[in-house]
Amino acid sequence: MFGRLAAYLDSIRARDPAPHSRLEILTYPGVWALGWHRVAHALYRRRLFLLARLVNHVSRAWTAIDIHPGATIGRNFFIDHGFVVIGETAEIGDDVTIYQCVTLGGTSPDNGVAGKRHPTLADGVIIGSGAQVLGPILVGPRARVGANAVVTRDVPAGAVMVGIPARPTMVEGGVAEAPSRFVPYGTPCSDMFDPATQRLEIMRCELESMRKRLDALLEEHPAAERDRA
Repeated sequence: MFGRLAAYLDSIRARDPAPHSRLEILTYPGVWALGWHRVAHALYRRRLFLLARLVNHVSRAWTAIDIHPGATIGRNFFIDHGFVVIGETAEIGDDVTIYQCVTLGGTSPDNGVAGKRHPTLADGVIIGSGAQVLGPILVGPRARVGANAVVTRDVPAGAVMVGIPARPTMVEGGVAEAPSRFVPYGTPCSDMFDPATQRLEIMRCELESMRKRLDALLEEHPAAERDRA
């Protein structure tokens, strides 16, 4: 048990440069929220729904993180800072990182996914601060969702999503190689990223994407290329 806890704390330390020790990580609200959720989820699976909800309410009051007892969460899940909402039918894989003010929200299950209202995050996904991931969609392995993006459709493995509605940038869908190092905030384009300038970063990404589309259109129309010259 202590070995697993130490491995979990070390996985957080590998993604967050702020803590100076494992004991410091134990003060994180995301760690406590996950611990309370493990208890609530065990009660939920035993159909002790009221007890599970009571544990959930205590956890939410203490940590400001609301994880429905029915949500399924894998190993080494890290919520940085907090103020996160995770719905009942959400499924989260291993080594997933979520930043502050993220919602894994639900929509009406009228698209043929019976009983599934919330997203599924595959292994290694990073969700940037303020992002909203809505509906019974799949966010593929190692995908990254930039700050304040709104995702309502499936995300391919390794894709980087930005904007409202979210769309791939830099990696135009498909499978990408896993990054050689952890990329904080799930944000693309620049190596150094300050959350205070996230709007400017997203605009830069959108401009780069528009330039790529313009070049592709000009290649399809040689006459337009000559006029530009």
